[in-house]
Amino acid sequence: MSIRCVNLRCAVVSLLLLLAACGEQEEVALGTLEWDRIALPAPAAEKVVRIYVREGERVEPGQRLLDLDDAEALAQLRNAEAAVAQAQAALIELRVGPRVEEIERARASLASARATLTDREADYQRLVALGKKNYASRSDIDGARAAAESARAQVRAAREQLLELERGTRVEDVDQGEASLAAARAQAQAQRVLLEKLRLRAPRAGVVDSIPFKLGDQAPVGSALVVLLAGITPYARVYVPQSLRRQVIVGGRARIILDSSVVSGEPQQAEADRRALFDGRVRMVRNEPSFTPYYALTGDDVTRLSHIAEVQLRNEPRAAELPAGLPLRVEFLPETVGGEAYPQGDTLAEPHISGAPSPPDAPRENLPDPDGALPHKDAAPARSRYPEPRDGGK
Repeated sequence: MSIRCVNLRCAVVSLLLLLAACGEQEEVALGTLEWDRIALPAPAAEKVVRIYVREGERVEPGQRLLDLDDAEALAQLRNAEAAVAQAQAALIELRVGPRVEEIERARASLASARATLTDREADYQRLVALGKKNYASRSDIDGARAAAESARAQVRAAREQLLELERGTRVEDVDQGEASLAAARAQAQAQRVLLEKLRLRAPRAGVVDSIPFKLGDQAPVGSALVVLLAGITPYARVYVPQSLRRQVIVGGRARIILDSSVVSGEPQQAEADRRALFDGRVRMVRNEPSFTPYYALTGDDVTRLSHIAEVQLRNEPRAAELPAGLPLRVEFLPETVGGEAYPQGDTLAEPHISGAPSPPDAPRENLPDPDGALPHKDAAPARSRYPEPRDGGK
């Protein structure tokens, strides 16, 4: 019995030590390394006629990436510019007002109407005199009176028309002309913007991740023509357990730990471990948990909840060379840091408007021509931001 008691006590002590070790193990958030992805959509369903970059090549803000066929856009721009010229000429005509010849013609029409009125009134008076002597019928007298009234109305119409021409164009008509000209100019500007969008440029500095469409392909509207990996440094996208959620705040400091075997192939373990540690700053944490709704969990099941968080790496050269997809873990520290050393992105490229002098963009010599010619065999490959594997690296 004593031996059994001793064995039982040893087993209990071992179990308690194991549980204590598990309880003391520090929880961390696991995830992967990511870069900000920018998808540049197709503004129109046009063919790809020129490609200036390759996948894996670093680009600068405003650098030309590819061109779409702009024949239809140019035709629509010419049509819009013709509408602008037409609206501008109509507005000038409204502002100048009627010509002198039009005013003189209106005066002549008024004089003719007055002469006709005099003749019709004279006819009416003669018939009235003859009617008193029963030499004219009543119907003839009524017809002469109606003709005189019609001539009098023609005089009033000619007088008002002359007055309208002498007073010039109404202010409301000028305002309508100006609005029509503004609308035509806006339409032309929209066509210029669309034409410039057909010449795809990089909005931010980054690396070309993928070019889904090739020369001659016609991409649907809204489909991604080029996907860029942008930003100065990558960020860690991790799943935060429910037990660590209180420690994660936006702006809080964190430590990103990468597998040293994928960061450095140097034999010195200390140097590799040093290169595997990166400082980070929490830039986002979602309040809603992932995978399972919180209202579906009760009791201990609540610990299974996890929240997505993003930790921006510190701006340093060794972090800027890390590729996406590396596995990592993140430890959240109690202090809070500022955002100056943890930039999320660089400045957007200035928009280029058609008509302004554009920088000389020429296709790379190692790219195929629009007619489908193959690249030169001696052309050097494009540089990539992803590090080349060293000897023994996998």
